[in-house]
Amino acid sequence: MERIYREFSDKVLRYARSKISDLHDAEDVCSTVFLRVQQGLPRYDSAKASLSTWIYSIARNTVADFYRHTRAVEPLNEEIVCCEEDGLENLYNDETLEALAAALESLPKRESDIIVLHYYSGKQLKEIAVLMKMSYSNIKSLHKKALAHLKKLLQFRL
Repeated sequence: MERIYREFSDKVLRYARSKISDLHDAEDVCSTVFLRVQQGLPRYDSAKASLSTWIYSIARNTVADFYRHTRAVEPLNEEIVCCEEDGLENLYNDETLEALAAALESLPKRESDIIVLHYYSGKQLKEIAVLMKMSYSNIKSLHKKALAHLKKLLQFRL
C-alpha cells in the first residue's frame, strides 16, 4: 500500500485539484481515495483493469461523491420565510398537501411508489431500481412520467 501511495498520491491530488478548487477539499478527497483503495485492494482484479485505471476510477467516483454531498445551499430570503400573515400560509400549505396526496393516489402504483421512495424516503433512483427489481433506465423513465402526471394533475387542482 505504501508503494501504491507513493506512486499515485501526487497524480491523484493533481486530478482532484483539477476538479475541486479548494486545496483542503482536494486533499480530503485524495485521502478518501486512498482509504477506498486500501479497503478495496483485496478485491482488485488486475485482469479487469490496470492498477492506475482502477485508482483513477475510484478518484473520479470520490470527486463525484464530494460534489453530491457538498451542494451549495443558498439561504432563503427572510421575506419569503416569514410570510405567515393571517394564517394564509398554513391554509395554502394544507390545500397544497391535500392536492398532492390526492394526485399521488391517482397515479399508477409503480409511479407513486417511485415518487414516495425518491422524495419522501430519500432513496436514489439506482436504489429504487434495486428495490423494485427493475432496470435503472426503466425507473428513470417511470420517474419522469410520474412527474409529468403529477404536474398535469396539480395544474387542475390548484
